[in-house]
Amino acid sequence: MTLHVSKHPVVADSLRVLRDATTEPEEFRTHARNVITMLLYEATVDLPVRHSSVQTPLAEADAIELSSEVVAIPVLRAGLGLLAPVLELLPRVSVGYIGLERDEQTAVARIYYNKLPRLQGKVPLLLDPMLATGGSAAQALDLIKEAGGQDTRMVCIVAAPEGVKVLQDRHPEVDVYTAALDSHLNDKAYIVPGLGDFGDRLFGTGT
Repeated sequence: MTLHVSKHPVVADSLRVLRDATTEPEEFRTHARNVITMLLYEATVDLPVRHSSVQTPLAEADAIELSSEVVAIPVLRAGLGLLAPVLELLPRVSVGYIGLERDEQTAVARIYYNKLPRLQGKVPLLLDPMLATGGSAAQALDLIKEAGGQDTRMVCIVAAPEGVKVLQDRHPEVDVYTAALDSHLNDKAYIVPGLGDFGDRLFGTGT
């Protein structure tokens, strides 16, 4: 597994806003969208392509087009906040959904929903904003692999070393693209320094 931590200054600046506890949901959503869009550029840089040509108003020009469809797979519910940029950026994309709910006492996730389109011949893109313990991501990747997914990439906003280690052990073939590799998990399995509960901050449901 290769961990790609973005070094782009625009990503870093938007991450600063996302980390700030005073950022309101509307601004949080804007900067989350910025980060994901930039990470998508990095995660899709080596998508399969084919060479073709196109007729411009003046002459024929060489062209490159994507030869594989991407399947965006957000982990519910927080992953939904990462979906819109994928749909806007990629010309051909289908969407699957995996629902995972974390037990706040044990930090272990259970699967409550799994709806994936056909994955053969397509590039799965797992969307989950926080790679914390790695348990949820590993379970989601298990489902994608069982459904025939290959060349899967994961996009998250913040990762913890503990989660990265789990994916290295269980899914070494999956590359992870993130804005930051943070210090550690606390005793409640939250990423430190992190940015809090991404779903609550995105949807304005925090207390």
